[in-house]
Amino acid sequence: MEVRGIDHVELYVGDARQSAFYFCTAVGFVQCGQGGPETGLVDQRSLLLRQAGITMVLTTGLTAEHPAAGYVQRHGDGIAVVAIEVDDAAAAYAELVAAGATAVSPPVTYPGVDGAVTVADVAGIGDITHRLVQRTGGESAFLPGLIEPVPPVADPAAGPLHEIDHLAICVPAGELLPTVRRYEEIFGFRQIFEEYIEVAGQGVNSIVVQSPSGQVTLVLLEPDPTRRTGQIGDFLRWHAGAGVQHLGLRTDDIIGAVTTLSANGVRFNGTPGTYYDVLEERVGPLANPVERLRDLGVLVDRDHGGQLLQIFTESMHVRRTLFLEVIERRGARTFGSGNIKALYEAKERELAAAGPVPQEVGA
Repeated sequence: MEVRGIDHVELYVGDARQSAFYFCTAVGFVQCGQGGPETGLVDQRSLLLRQAGITMVLTTGLTAEHPAAGYVQRHGDGIAVVAIEVDDAAAAYAELVAAGATAVSPPVTYPGVDGAVTVADVAGIGDITHRLVQRTGGESAFLPGLIEPVPPVADPAAGPLHEIDHLAICVPAGELLPTVRRYEEIFGFRQIFEEYIEVAGQGVNSIVVQSPSGQVTLVLLEPDPTRRTGQIGDFLRWHAGAGVQHLGLRTDDIIGAVTTLSANGVRFNGTPGTYYDVLEERVGPLANPVERLRDLGVLVDRDHGGQLLQIFTESMHVRRTLFLEVIERRGARTFGSGNIKALYEAKERELAAAGPVPQEVGA
């Protein structure tokens, strides 16, 4: 099975039109297609969004029986399908099922005017499905006959974000190693990074697996049950099980991207000002003025390959689950784990500088 990259991600959401409004007006996506009962998508409404090399589908179930409705009821809005482009979807499906993958939907081909699209589905982690997508011929429609093209109101290539860098997926304690083995033995991925992150009494095991092509990267996270419950445990509780915690989206200019997205209304997590006091000491010379990074809240880390700049959005969902990461790689190949410890230490410095919490009179 030749993995060419992530074809698209599909979010199951409570209201596709409302979600599309946010992703288009705030995050820079452009609607390029739509489908529903009138196009042959039974009991669902789907909207196709694009931004440069990122393709996203938003799907809402129109009946209680539709899988998207059940997903949203269990997990809230979230990424339910991670679609992988392959050279031969039918052969990949047969290969994966023979290796132990759970079959979800057999191969189906949708012919278009100048080409065809073949898709097949197998189970991934938790309620995540992996869709195998084969595109042959010319510039075929996204899903001929089911998703109708919509004239875009703007150029999808003009947005500040360019491609999917990685997906971070949380799994319950005890499931990390079996999940890694599953991706190695069934999907042919390889482990490229492993670490244990410890901060503020919390512990997280992290293993990164990647397709042989290097085009599909999954950051797998598992809480340490012997330590204090942290954000991974919170996610698993709020999401009701394993799932995609965040989607890492790459840009070539994080300063410009964050400036644009912030102006559009995207809310990013704040960073203590003291984080920047020792930033150059920690990561070396910076290409951007440290004050500009401080103003925007952009984080910087370093590995053997170079620097990584990143920032996380606040979750746009009521359950505080799925959020986005904007990431710029300047040679770095890891994922910024040094920032977790640095942020905690910065917060400690900030609290120490503020002094003790005032006591109420009579307390």
